[in-house]
Amino acid sequence: MVAWTLVFHIIGLVFWLGSLLVVTQILGIHVEEASPETRATLSRLESKLLRGLAHPGAALMVITGILLVSQDTNYLREAWLHAKLLLVVILVALDLRLTFRARGLQEGRTEMTRRECMILHGAISLVFLAILILVLTKPFGVHRRQAELRRGNDSAAIGNLLKRGG
Repeated sequence: MVAWTLVFHIIGLVFWLGSLLVVTQILGIHVEEASPETRATLSRLESKLLRGLAHPGAALMVITGILLVSQDTNYLREAWLHAKLLLVVILVALDLRLTFRARGLQEGRTEMTRRECMILHGAISLVFLAILILVLTKPFGVHRRQAELRRGNDSAAIGNLLKRGG
């Protein structure tokens, strides 16, 4: 069950972050486009990516993330997970900013610059890289390692007892 949950968590990651990064690039083109027809086409593409891939991917990640943590609640004591969750909240805020700015641009209420689009792109990328580093290295994960060591020692002790017949 954990393996499949993790697979869907990663699929959600690809949909969510991949779409956010593509939308920031499309918005960068959109803001410099002069043709109204092309701007309308780019607006539709941005909306489809956000509604059709990014936000469902985000939902899939959150749901599977909750499932993964609920399968081993010891993770809730890990400082690296707390840092990751903080970065996920920042990523959600960047997603909302991107969504509202794109919608405002499409409706003609706001203007964006290519520079703003590239800053959003860079911020999303940096937050993603920080999350990736935290997940792969699990720094300051003392509680988890101590629990694994205790489990390992308990298993060894039980094994020794069984060997001695006691």
